[in-house]
Amino acid sequence: MRKRNLGTTGPAVSALGLGAMGMSGEAYGASDRAESIATVHAALDAGVTLIDTGDFYAMGHNELLLGEALRGVDRDSYQLSVKFGQMRGPGGVFGPADCRPEAVRNFLAYTLNRLGVDHVDIYRPARLDPDVPIEDTVGAVKEMIEAGYVRHVGLSEVGAETIRRAHAVHPIADLQIEYSLISRGVEDEVLPTLRELGIGMTAYGVLSRGLISGHWSADKAGDPRSAIMPRFAGENVRHNLGLVDGLARVAEAKGCTVAQLAIAWVAARGDDIVPVVGARTRVRLTEALPALDLTLTADDLAEIEKAVPLGAARGDRYPAPMMAFLDVGN
Repeated sequence: MRKRNLGTTGPAVSALGLGAMGMSGEAYGASDRAESIATVHAALDAGVTLIDTGDFYAMGHNELLLGEALRGVDRDSYQLSVKFGQMRGPGGVFGPADCRPEAVRNFLAYTLNRLGVDHVDIYRPARLDPDVPIEDTVGAVKEMIEAGYVRHVGLSEVGAETIRRAHAVHPIADLQIEYSLISRGVEDEVLPTLRELGIGMTAYGVLSRGLISGHWSADKAGDPRSAIMPRFAGENVRHNLGLVDGLARVAEAKGCTVAQLAIAWVAARGDDIVPVVGARTRVRLTEALPALDLTLTADDLAEIEKAVPLGAARGDRYPAPMMAFLDVGN
């Protein structure tokens, strides 16, 4: 497994990361505990070192699951990226962010206990808290670094101005943000700002929650994504799957799967970008790993761009209430 550095101050991590959210059977439907743990172990065996979670994923269940999966594993052999601050209510209803300094310390204490570790490698607010200056939040994480409980500060889903303000308080290792063939809003201002400041990117949603994986069909009406995600609904999903059909023709000519092509496209955007795949099973992980060996030529990239032009997708990546929590759009 090749490594990539998360910016100029962050750790060296595997060139592909593993996102664990879907393993807790919430956003993407039911999951299998034994298979989830086996997938984490398979990822580690394949050389994946970066594992991403959030303390609000299934109300802490995801951290407990990872704590079980990582028990007995050499702590220096992997990096944990954890998001905090996203408030939720009974029934899983999402609320605003809470990124007050006292909340940062409280969230971290619970996270360390659930994961069964003595430190988190990258700790990041999940969303911008409009009532708390980002300087205060980053300052609190900095204090936890000085105390030995955190190694690096990360950010998630914030825009260029917020990145600059945060970086002025403490060097930011990376920004975690959605980036895929159909989510390219970061390219105008965010990505140039990251490169100017020497900050890496961990790109999640590289398969747009499965929409551009080659495995989605418009008849999955019972899946939670169809019910709440605009890109998966009604005419939007039929249009978007038409884009996937075009991508499939490019993948066939390249001798790879659609998912591998989509992951390779993100990886090819720069050595400062680490794609994070939300593989819930060993089958999906096994499909994703060869994407790192794909070399995309200028002709390949042109064909991909022709199949999925910039701005071609229909529908927001989140429902309207959740879009309101973002500091950056599609």
